[in-house]
Amino acid sequence: MSASKRPYFDAMYAGGSDPYGVRDRWYEARKRAVLLAALPRARYGKAYEPGCGIGELTLALAPRCDDLLAADFSADAVEHARQRTAALPNVRVAQHTLPGDWPHEAGPFDLIVLSEVGYFLQRNDMERVADCCRQSLAADGTLVACDWWPDFAQRSLSTHAVHATLAAIGLARLVLHEEDDFVLQVWCRDARSVAQREGIR
Repeated sequence: MSASKRPYFDAMYAGGSDPYGVRDRWYEARKRAVLLAALPRARYGKAYEPGCGIGELTLALAPRCDDLLAADFSADAVEHARQRTAALPNVRVAQHTLPGDWPHEAGPFDLIVLSEVGYFLQRNDMERVADCCRQSLAADGTLVACDWWPDFAQRSLSTHAVHATLAAIGLARLVLHEEDDFVLQVWCRDARSVAQREGIR
């Protein structure tokens, strides 16, 4: 994440502990529900969620992960996320700047969730993050990207560019969910559908 974005995030969190309204907006709650429903496995071992913000999605992912590492660029967001997940022994929260702080040593990860983070990166950094995903995703791992569609002043990349960069890793796409507001994609090393995995078809 470019240092040029730090004033934006500092100002956002200085204005309140939930600048994006992730705790109160139905839009955010529904989007999390769509993301959780799109995961092809009921449970994951190791998971990584960079760009965790104040930890609302982290709290939702935690019951489905044995070991969840959440991280954010903003020190204020990290502090809020740590406080909110303090009672969850399977959750750790760290301050990471992508791509340089990607936690290769903590992997491989069974699940990587990139929610509303890629478009803040410069193109070369997004390409490095995609390569980090490729390198640290487990043999049967799941990669998720969920991003806001409309344009806004602070973005460095289009959502289309973010998802195209991740798609270029070469994983099998299991889910494509598009709305006017956001797009969600799920890629896996295992190309089988959920029904195929359970022997239904």
